[in-house]
Amino acid sequence: MKFAIRVIKNQFHPLKVSSDANIKHGQLVLVKTDKGEEVFKVFLVNSEIQKLWEKHQPEPLSIVRIMTPEDLAVYEEQKKLEVAAFYKCRELAQRRNLVMQFSQARYTFDRKKITFYYTAPERVDFRELLKDLTQEFKKVRIDLRHIGVRDETSILQGQGICGQDYCCCRFLKKFEPVNTKLAKDQGIPISPAKITGACGRLLCCLNYEYKNYLDVAKILPPVGSGVMTPEGLGRVFMVNFLKKTVNVKLEDGKIKEYQKNDIEMIDGEVNIDIDINNNLNYQDDEVVDIKSLEDDKNSSTGNI
Repeated sequence: MKFAIRVIKNQFHPLKVSSDANIKHGQLVLVKTDKGEEVFKVFLVNSEIQKLWEKHQPEPLSIVRIMTPEDLAVYEEQKKLEVAAFYKCRELAQRRNLVMQFSQARYTFDRKKITFYYTAPERVDFRELLKDLTQEFKKVRIDLRHIGVRDETSILQGQGICGQDYCCCRFLKKFEPVNTKLAKDQGIPISPAKITGACGRLLCCLNYEYKNYLDVAKILPPVGSGVMTPEGLGRVFMVNFLKKTVNVKLEDGKIKEYQKNDIEMIDGEVNIDIDINNNLNYQDDEVVDIKSLEDDKNSSTGNI
């Protein structure tokens, strides 16, 4: 059997485990990383992942020991100290009038190093803050680490509107560019509540099925095109990608849904008014700052 741990940002690393080690799935273990000794939960690696790792195996990490009852007591106390350190750091930053949004504080198990993760819209000169922290946390190495808002969400974790854990907390390691065109082409209302995640940026999952929508769009008449229906002349009002149907506005003002085989595209203009801009893609009662939704600059720094 092979075991692994998951560090921040969904990076899985196999563990160097001796054959006589009595390790079980879900146990907490102490592992030596580049930050120091840290506590992680053990995962049992299935056979499919083992095959993948034979070709591209991540760097194995050494296990120090399985957490003892005494270690677990120390770990519980450490988590309380991390919360206190988080609020203290935030207080010191506010005194210095620094624009920093702190996400988390993490001690190494030996408490020789503490890392503060933060987001900020611009570069921050935190030299004075670092001096304050050095005075507050004596004999502890201080690491102030700037991360992006997408990175922050992957650290803090949570559930999305789909009811599942955030993709960035489960399997997503690299963030792909996302823009509002993806939502428009899929017929999703351009509303922050519908197309943005907890990070305040566009949903990563807008990328997942985009190709399927493009494939359907190739076989259906686009919005605004003239078509001949069994009820007469009409103009496509909306495309239903998942159902592979179109809604057509007829000359009498009625809107009906048709399968592709029930209509025929025609050349030339059709004198039927439809409001394309208000075709479920825009919200009249909401002012949408498209630029802010698409601003992916430094949303993921890889600095975790």
